[in-house]
Amino acid sequence: MRQALSALVIGAIFGFGLALSGMMNPAKVVGFLDLAGVWDPTLAFVMGGGLLVSLPGFWLVRKRQGSLFGGAFQIPTRKDIDWKLVGGAGLFGVGWGIAGFCPGPAVAALSTALPDVLLFMAALLAGMAIHRLTMERPKG
Repeated sequence: MRQALSALVIGAIFGFGLALSGMMNPAKVVGFLDLAGVWDPTLAFVMGGGLLVSLPGFWLVRKRQGSLFGGAFQIPTRKDIDWKLVGGAGLFGVGWGIAGFCPGPAVAALSTALPDVLLFMAALLAGMAIHRLTMERPKG
């Protein structure tokens, strides 16, 4: 129960931050990514704020044995760069630039029920299904 309540509170804070920062507005995101047009630098402050919060968090995680609720931290151990990482990052960036959404803000924007948000989420779910069917085949 404490984990569910913690997830709800953290998710609500995250969603509020996305709304407050303008990340749920695709035009603001595209304006940030449009370096050749009328560039909107305000999202750089959002990213900087995210780093200011996350860097001490990562330092704290490395000092602790487990989370406050007893679960283990899931810290990636792989350090190699393969085609899946590069391709996925590229696809993410292209999708973010075209749609102005990435998954977190899109989930938060579902509350608006705007057609663009619903279309993006449908495409996101379709992409996840295609990934599962093509990339996660059982080996053997």
